[in-house]
Amino acid sequence: MVKETLIPPSSTSMTTGTSSSSSLSMTLSSTNALSFLSKGWREVWDSADADLQLMRDRANSVKNLASTFDREIENFLNNSARSAFPVGSPSASSFSNEIGIMKKLQPKISEFRRVYSAPEISRKVMERWGPARAKLGMDLSAIKKAIVSEMELDERQGVLEMSRLRRRRNSDRVRFTEFFAEAERDGEAYFGDWEPIRSLKSRFKEFEKRSSLEILSGFKNSEFVEKLKTSFKSIYKETDEAKDVPPLDVPELLACLVRQSEPFLDQIGVRKDTCDRIVESLCKCKSQQLWRLPSAQASDLIENDNHGVDLDMRIASVLQSTGHHYDGGFWTDFVKPETPENKRHVAIVTTASLPWMTGTAVNPLFRAAYLAKAAKQSVTLVVPWLCESDQELVYPNNLTFSSPEEQESYIRKWLEERIGFKADFKISFYPGKFSKERRSIFPAGDTSQFISSKDADIAILEEPEHLNWYYHGKRWTDKFNHVVGIVHTNYLEYIKREKNGALQAFFVNHVNNWVTRAYCDKVLRLSAATQDLPKSVVCNVHGVNPKFLMIGEKIAEERSRGEQAFSKGAYFLGKMVWAKGYRELIDLMAKHKSELGSFNLDVYGNGEDAVEVQRAAKKHDLNLNFLKGRDHADDALHKYKVFINPSISDVLCTATAEALAMGKFVVCADHPSNEFFRSFPNCLTYKTSEDFVSKVQEAMTKEPLPLTPEQMYNLSWEAATQRFMEYSDLDKILNNGEGGRKMRKSRSVPSFNEVVDGGLAFSHYVLTGNDFLRLCTGATPRTKDYDNQHCKDLNLVPPHVHKPIFGW
Repeated sequence: MVKETLIPPSSTSMTTGTSSSSSLSMTLSSTNALSFLSKGWREVWDSADADLQLMRDRANSVKNLASTFDREIENFLNNSARSAFPVGSPSASSFSNEIGIMKKLQPKISEFRRVYSAPEISRKVMERWGPARAKLGMDLSAIKKAIVSEMELDERQGVLEMSRLRRRRNSDRVRFTEFFAEAERDGEAYFGDWEPIRSLKSRFKEFEKRSSLEILSGFKNSEFVEKLKTSFKSIYKETDEAKDVPPLDVPELLACLVRQSEPFLDQIGVRKDTCDRIVESLCKCKSQQLWRLPSAQASDLIENDNHGVDLDMRIASVLQSTGHHYDGGFWTDFVKPETPENKRHVAIVTTASLPWMTGTAVNPLFRAAYLAKAAKQSVTLVVPWLCESDQELVYPNNLTFSSPEEQESYIRKWLEERIGFKADFKISFYPGKFSKERRSIFPAGDTSQFISSKDADIAILEEPEHLNWYYHGKRWTDKFNHVVGIVHTNYLEYIKREKNGALQAFFVNHVNNWVTRAYCDKVLRLSAATQDLPKSVVCNVHGVNPKFLMIGEKIAEERSRGEQAFSKGAYFLGKMVWAKGYRELIDLMAKHKSELGSFNLDVYGNGEDAVEVQRAAKKHDLNLNFLKGRDHADDALHKYKVFINPSISDVLCTATAEALAMGKFVVCADHPSNEFFRSFPNCLTYKTSEDFVSKVQEAMTKEPLPLTPEQMYNLSWEAATQRFMEYSDLDKILNNGEGGRKMRKSRSVPSFNEVVDGGLAFSHYVLTGNDFLRLCTGATPRTKDYDNQHCKDLNLVPPHVHKPIFGW
């Protein structure tokens, strides 16, 4: 309830009816032009009431009454003009025209006054207006009493409720309207035929209509309305192509629904290939009808029969025809910092570094070198920095580094000795901690903060699941324009070998799906041996060290000259842990000990399970010679003819590729991890243990075929880099835009996939922010943030306080 406080009128203003009515009109003033007109007419009739009293007492003073009437009209016009239209308003000039019209009527009013002053007219007027005067007197008396009672009540209570005042004011207005209508009917009997009166009425009606239109037109032309119209126009933009693109039909809508629901369907057990078949079936329901796309690519899409791309282009064309544009929001943030240079930036983040001779240390290093060699983009390799106590546990031969600069110098020297050119890329370090239980390095703190914003363009996450298991920082896909994950390790196979391995593998399987979907735009699996991850494709994007290809060329030359290239038999090389194939090797050798006869195998490797492996081989009295681990390019390994690798836990064994590059025979299991190598004639795969024996005997009795130039190229890092650029969509992204400049992400609509991925990333951030949950799930203690030793080594600001859990 809105209340208004009315100021009570003074005693002087209540002495006469005219003054009281004027005071009431001033108190209840309104800004509406029509209300001013009503009040003006009320003042006129109040004045007419006073004049009629004088006419009854003094019949001879009718002339003065007309003069008073004329003066009241002028006052009414002046007051209405000042109140309704302030000086300088657009409608003030139009109202001044109305004043001019009223001035033109003044001669006619004078004529009316002369006629009206005739004795016979005065007598008739008094006779006809007598009853009306009596009624007017009663109505005014009632209004006076109502006003006086309301004013006295207001003085006692202080505040008068607006609703009560409105009801009483409306009641008085009804009675006044009735009187006005009756008086007008009586007046028209004498004055209705007079031209001045008709002209006056028509002018007032025209003034009322014209004023309302002018007010509306002034509002229409206001700046606020123009801005509102512009906003509505920007929401909907009808393009020229809108009329040419038909809307989506039912099969297309169903196919789009299936595509968008793949994350949910995957969680309930519906595989991606099943969804693809459903989409393909729905797309074929169009009976080879050409979708009218706004570009010339429609025919190419139909010819290639690429239903996924075809559907995407179809949806994009419909959305483009509507003019709708989506710049992100909800979970995602598509506003990326602009790069002032034309050159793009690629950051390669990995989980290991030299001198630890592991795949995640060597392969990302070569990838950075060959990406930088193209000179199309600048490259930064981001590797973990371990404190000296952890270095002693990880790096071989008690090799340690006192500073990151010292380790960087070692890495560059090792690389240049193998690739034969100077690679121009940057090496950056992030804090890491070694876990003895997991035998892995885990990042400490937010790894993304060690990549500057100006370089945050394209990210390559080597082992994305490993990097993000306990990652607590800014979402990779929010900071970078494109994020590619490369899966190196078959963690599920390793975990199944542990205690309660099946249960652990079940949870790890879902966690891997979770983090890769939340933090990657594209995932590359080196082979089908890994789990089927979201947004993933299978492609070998690894090559071999050029040094191994040089060794293979040297051996081929020796054989061409008739020299004996291979003087030794078979060997196996790998880190001496059970998961690297040592369990399979011992089982095969023990089962077919008699068939293999005097076959001897040299084993090179060091590792945590070395004692147990050697004890098991001795127990079965196997012909295995255990030797200290060596670099595969070591001269002592060049003369071996056969490389045996029974491992089925590898994703893509680097040692197998290196052995093929050196021109050797390779005996390996018929397993998805070895799919890439089957095209090489020197690769002998076996399916059963009996087949293993036959393949070993074949390799020991025959000579390997020399590699062709095409085969050597397929093993090289140049070919691997080309495959990586193609399958990661990096070639399209780097060539997108003028001059290779970075372009902002944009979408036509927020997809269901993006909403799900963003929700997964947010929930993962919240859970990894809790130290208790981190420890319960096996995280290395104190890895949520880097410690003081890391601050000293890397010149970092100490983390005084942890980030809030909900600081997204």
